[in-house]
Amino acid sequence: MKKDSRRLLEWYERNKRSLPWRNQKDAYRIWVSEIMLQQTRVETVLNYYERFLDRFPSVESLAAADPDEVRAAWSGLGYYRRARFMLEAAKAVVSEHAGEFPNTLLGLRALPGFGRYTAGAVASIAFDLPAPAVDGNAARVITRWRGIREDPSRGEGERVVWAEAERLAKAGPAAEITQALIELGATVCLPRNPSCTRCPWRSSCVAHRDQLISLIPAKKKRAPKKTVELTALVVLDERDRVLLLEQPDSGLFGGLYTPPLLEGHLSPRRSRSTARNELGLELGELAPGGQLRHILTHRELELHLFRTRLVGRAPAGLRPVSLGRLHELGIPTITSRVLEQALPEAMIEGLVLPSRRSAALATRRRSS
Repeated sequence: MKKDSRRLLEWYERNKRSLPWRNQKDAYRIWVSEIMLQQTRVETVLNYYERFLDRFPSVESLAAADPDEVRAAWSGLGYYRRARFMLEAAKAVVSEHAGEFPNTLLGLRALPGFGRYTAGAVASIAFDLPAPAVDGNAARVITRWRGIREDPSRGEGERVVWAEAERLAKAGPAAEITQALIELGATVCLPRNPSCTRCPWRSSCVAHRDQLISLIPAKKKRAPKKTVELTALVVLDERDRVLLLEQPDSGLFGGLYTPPLLEGHLSPRRSRSTARNELGLELGELAPGGQLRHILTHRELELHLFRTRLVGRAPAGLRPVSLGRLHELGIPTITSRVLEQALPEAMIEGLVLPSRRSAALATRRRSS
């Protein structure tokens, strides 16, 4: 264990990427990075991290923020429940801990949205506590290194992987061990075609020795994605403001603003009657706005779009928003895509929308 730990740390010191959340002990900044990185690529997070911190430079500023402001800063990152939990956790840190993150694993686990991994990552990286933090990358490294054939996300496989991670963390230093495991999985011990010749654990890796790389970690049985058909209504009022609906927290786009989404592939006539009966929304003639497919983690959405005008006043629950102020709200990428698809180019040219913002930032980063 000590020899492997030393090799891992030496490799990490030579090969770690320069990332803005590294080489620091600020628990707030480390926490923000860890939440953003959950199920999101590093390249995507780089486009958001510093901008989010410029807007909310401290846990106090985040705790005092309006939920719409937080959702707006998160727009385009996906998995929007994370933003809601961040706001709740920030409020708890300020109100219950005087703005200081708890420096114990138990204290961190008590915060909203702090699961086993997040608590372990903040505890080890920010406070150097010997706490394990196993994400998908670390789990892949450990299962191959030790030749663990069970599923690392459940049962005995999960227990063994976390036990091995804890042994490594206790061998320390925990902050570097945590980051080194994740870095090794992200850059060398890849799901497919790992670069074993570059791995510091090649000589002690059971999966490499026994030619089990393709079998470890155990493959999860993925349920087929469910296809859901929806009819999206892009409704403009007399001032060319678009009507958006705040989705329930427990729904598909919880707490975010989308155009009205009706279940099923509805005809224009059925769409108008459904909008009237379910939303109290009176619509003019519906013009076809095209179709688009939007892929989420567990389902695929088939959207059929209509563009129309509001008749009368907007009912309660629907918010008229000027197109130039969309960036001030929390809108998911699907809202951007629907508007870009259904509205004339002249109306959306120059708008700051999550889909366009991400593409622009990625292009700017590649050219810099």
